[in-house]
Parts: sequence; C-alpha cells; structure tokens
Amino acid sequence: MWADDMSDITQKDLKDLKNLLAKASAGPWVSYIEGRDHVAGDSFIMTGPASDRGEDIYLTGATDADQDFIAAARQEIPRLIAEVERLQALLRGKQTAAE
Repeated sequence: MWADDMSDITQKDLKDLKNLLAKASAGPWVSYIEGRDHVAGDSFIMTGPASDRGEDIYLTGATDADQDFIAAARQEIPRLIAEVERLQALLRGKQTAAE
C-alpha cells in the first residue's frame, strides 16, 4: 500500500490516506501522558470532541513521543493532504501553461 522510499505522492496514495482517515475515530485526538498531563491511571489518547467523545485509545509498547505523534497525526494528516493537493494543483497549472 505504501512506498518505502521517497517517491512522488500519487492520487491513489492521497485517496488511500483519506480512506484511512474516514475510518478512524473522530478527531481531535489528544495525548494524555501519565505523570505529565494527569497523575493517576494510564497514558491514553482521548478521541472526539468534548461534546461527543469516542473511545479512549491505549497503546502498548509505545513511548510517550510515539503516543504524542500518533495523536497529533489525526489532526495533521488532513492538513498535509490538503497542502499536497494544493501544491499538486499549482504544478499542474504551471505545466499546462508551459505547454
């Protein structure tokens, strides 16, 4: 599904990412690390808006940095997809103009 190199991001890649996002728990996701963000219980990722929270996500074997990254990705991946699509559209426009 995913390239293991730094090849160009294709429309299929973007579509696959969008499909993964659509199936994931609603955002935002917020990382709560025991001892940093709260004092009792486990570290977890809270999902969904405050008015409609989803199930908490608990990770096994992840570092605090891994958990923070995973939680942040739920908000940042849609932004990155939008930026890639914007830049690809600009490039297509310049390529068309050059022809």
